[in-house]
Amino acid sequence: MGEQPRGAAGKAAKSDKPGKGARSAAGSAASGSAGAARSAGAGQDGSAGAAKTAKAGRSAKPAAPESRLALVRRARRINRELADVYPYAHPELDFRNPFELLVATVLSAQTTDLRVNQTTPALFAAYPTPEDMASADPEELEQLIRPTGFFRAKAKSLLGLSAAIRDRFGGEVPGRLDDLVTLPGVGRKTANVVLGNAFGVPGVTVDTHFGRLVRRWKWTAQEDPEKVEAEVCALFPKSEWTMLSHRIIFHGRRICHARKPACGACPIALLCPAYGEGETDPEKARKLLKYEMGGQPGQRLRPPADYPGKPAAPLGVSG
Repeated sequence: MGEQPRGAAGKAAKSDKPGKGARSAAGSAASGSAGAARSAGAGQDGSAGAAKTAKAGRSAKPAAPESRLALVRRARRINRELADVYPYAHPELDFRNPFELLVATVLSAQTTDLRVNQTTPALFAAYPTPEDMASADPEELEQLIRPTGFFRAKAKSLLGLSAAIRDRFGGEVPGRLDDLVTLPGVGRKTANVVLGNAFGVPGVTVDTHFGRLVRRWKWTAQEDPEKVEAEVCALFPKSEWTMLSHRIIFHGRRICHARKPACGACPIALLCPAYGEGETDPEKARKLLKYEMGGQPGQRLRPPADYPGKPAAPLGVSG
């Protein structure tokens, strides 16, 4: 594995020690074994054992629910920990202006940011402005964006939003949420990406990684992206919203994977209610790390200067 970025090595070292969840699991296992032995001995007097079991069941108290204050404190601590691990967190789409970011974000639906980044250089060379793209031949546009999948629907959206920017906004991408969501193919998620990263307007980006992590951390139980956005926004000051989104998405792509999270290499294991859902052995967990955390190229062909990993390769070139 390649060298870990600043902050990650220390966090990973911490995670070599059993976390709260691991200690609890070990304690529960020991209690379970002892309980099984006692139950076997009590089998000679079944009625007495049953009575004791029933009494124990009645006296057991469920864990107290987390208070609102405790939730806010835990959520903000997780954000601070992730800021230490990913001080270089950034949008993983290559762009040079608001129009390029808008187009790239629309293209990113149902594909990887890497595939979008490998596709957009030729696209923007052919159609550098909204006016150029609005007048593009649909079939030629489709062929340029074909690698991103769903190219016919995406081409229709790009033609529509480019024409709208040309005709209704003087050729400039609007900097207001209410205006952006009127463009074809642009919803709140895309609008927040553009506002936060091209205009400096704070916003929370609820993509699939963001949604599953905040539910895994018990910040919300909502499934609807707008409700998730509202509940998470309420936990943090507005100034944190954009970078919070980047950190969570980075963490979801690199460590807290959907199917097999690398719990044993996670810097926030002690703060995570879902610790133990993935691999807890530190060595095995480290083998699950992705992108720069695992010594592999990132998703951008032109990453920021402070990115500690390798740039991705152009389309058709192995990384």
